[in-house]
Amino acid sequence: MQRHSWEQGVASHALLDLGHPGLARLLALDAAVHQSADGRLGTVGEESGSVNGAACGEALIGHPALDAQLDWLLTRAPRAADGTLFHVVGGREVWADTVYMVVPLLTATGHPREAVRQVTGHRERLCDGGLYAARWDEDTATLTAPEHWGTGSGWVAAGIARALRHDPSLRPDLAGHAREIVDACLALRRPDGLFGNVLDDPASFTEANVAQMLAYTTCTGVADGWLPPSYAGEGRSLLAAVAPLVTPDGLVTQVCGAPTFDRPGTSAEAQAFHLLATAAAARIEA
Repeated sequence: MQRHSWEQGVASHALLDLGHPGLARLLALDAAVHQSADGRLGTVGEESGSVNGAACGEALIGHPALDAQLDWLLTRAPRAADGTLFHVVGGREVWADTVYMVVPLLTATGHPREAVRQVTGHRERLCDGGLYAARWDEDTATLTAPEHWGTGSGWVAAGIARALRHDPSLRPDLAGHAREIVDACLALRRPDGLFGNVLDDPASFTEANVAQMLAYTTCTGVADGWLPPSYAGEGRSLLAAVAPLVTPDGLVTQVCGAPTFDRPGTSAEAQAFHLLATAAAARIEA
């Protein structure tokens, strides 16, 4: 599937978790080929994202291209006064997506305090009782997309779960919040076992990728010991709810669809999260 930088990064995470580091590195090397002069990985054309390329960094640990990406992320990327990163270049918005893009890489490369700072800054601006809005405008101090977006909550929960794999010492700081998100979302499951694109809006379309993101989070949490074993059943149930939506060709349908992600369709990130969740579930069985 055609990929944006963040989709390439999530795909590389899936390959790493499935035990294919060589294939993951091929994706990562292509992200290095498309590295912008300021250090952002995987930029193609007029890339406005400030943080998305960081998702490609995990598979590039040990490669010189990662140094420039980290320098951008840690010192030069646009950010608020408290250090919370803005999601796009030339804008001053905080997006839920950023947590997944940057926090796992920060923990994997030895920057745990910065990882916690990013989760804290995003939580303060975007989180409401465990549910995340999509975007916050720093200049007006208002939510520009206030709806409780399912995928946004999924990005944050999955980002924390992946970060805790790299640095278990951060469990006191982050594990409780990941569980808060999972519990808030699970309370809003629909009769078919899935969720609304807007979690607490019954009129919004049914969306499957948040179920995959939460399956990855719950299974990872159980496998790594920061969620109780009972959450394993939730993870398996979430994957089972998605299974009927996978076509014979392997496409996961009924997800926020590319390219605009505001209606049902297919996407590379949904493909990757199906693989990530499946790999996480297998870790429980191992």
